[in-house]
Amino acid sequence: MSTPELSVVIPAYDEAERLPRTLAQVAACLARWGHPYEIVVVDDGSRDGTAERGREAGALVTVLRNDTNRGKGHAVRRGVLASRGSRILMTDADLSTPIDELPRLAARMDAGYDVVIASRALPGSNIEVRQPWYRENMGRLFNLAVRLLVVGGLRDTQCGFKLFAREPARAIFSACRLDGFCFDVEALFIARRRGYRVAEVPVTWRNDAASRVGNWKGFLAFLDLARIRGNDARGLYRL
Repeated sequence: MSTPELSVVIPAYDEAERLPRTLAQVAACLARWGHPYEIVVVDDGSRDGTAERGREAGALVTVLRNDTNRGKGHAVRRGVLASRGSRILMTDADLSTPIDELPRLAARMDAGYDVVIASRALPGSNIEVRQPWYRENMGRLFNLAVRLLVVGGLRDTQCGFKLFAREPARAIFSACRLDGFCFDVEALFIARRRGYRVAEVPVTWRNDAASRVGNWKGFLAFLDLARIRGNDARGLYRL
């Protein structure tokens, strides 16, 4: 079996209703792209028919299933490490960042970057549907804490649309420890710690009103910043 040029990793929890539409949009975009690809759906212990909907989508879709809900970080990590592509894109099942934004990220990787992340906070970003004001403010506070405590110089670490070159992706996610929503910050911290080049590009983004990131998970993400620093101090992220 030939190695695909791109793997698309989609973590999914109770996404049976919209997953078929998401997979159809991703497949249509990548078919226009014209290069070999694979889609890896990681069903994170869903209680509905998420896994079945994924398996119905065709031979280019691989479904991995967790028996229990382990967290988005665990799902993404499992999907990345199982991927075979030369480049690996992680994207959310709601496609808040449209899959058509992929060429922007790919162009920056072509310029020599190892990791390219989508950003809602750079000039040129296009926010078509905004979050509620309280979530926007919590996000700004969290991003400030991230820049001050963990990863400086990046305006938006939490947009769920990120492209990794294969070998950096495997090295980064093999070292990751966090299973929750702060896994993005941990992955970027490890990337910087190991000397990988990280770029940030503006994208179009639409808030999904059905987001499952509640206030409690948002609070835990702040605590995870301390865990990242603690893991680093114990040498868990070293080569």
